[in-house]
Amino acid sequence: MTSEDGKSPLFDDAVATLKGLPSEGGQDELRRAYLDHLAAHPDGMWRACGAGHVTASALVFDPVAERVLLTLHGKLGMWLQMGGHCEPEDRTLAGAALREAREESGIEGLELLPGGPVRLDRHHTPCAWHLDVEYAARAPRGAVAAISDESLDLRWFGYDEVADVADDSVVRLMAATRARVDGV
Repeated sequence: MTSEDGKSPLFDDAVATLKGLPSEGGQDELRRAYLDHLAAHPDGMWRACGAGHVTASALVFDPVAERVLLTLHGKLGMWLQMGGHCEPEDRTLAGAALREAREESGIEGLELLPGGPVRLDRHHTPCAWHLDVEYAARAPRGAVAAISDESLDLRWFGYDEVADVADDSVVRLMAATRARVDGV
């Protein structure tokens, strides 16, 4: 579904979400780069945009047990947060991130932290540049994860274990998530 200007509601939501992010946290330059990319690429939300595309992810966390759920990505062989490409049925970035988190974790009842995205991260993948908009999702008490077809493994890690298994981008996302949780 597209609007009169040929852009999808998801595109419009992405622009509004990015424009609404606070300038704090040292991510303003990256936020501007995402907005410039979308201005230059009306198809910049979709996997088909070879110049790069906006993706949505969510770090699933259990604040009671002080741990995060990471997936061993099937194609990249890295421990990462849940996330991926936006789909035509997605109407918002937050909705796309929550959908990806549910699909890849098998956990129903996830709730995104209030306040919008936790951070942004741009990284190169085999398909193109990913301009990832990263959220955090609180798992309900007693949540049981189920591995998806996209993962080689799925595992809960204590906050103090993440740096030993994941790259710096995941560590930064976890730190930003913890700061947001402490502020809620």
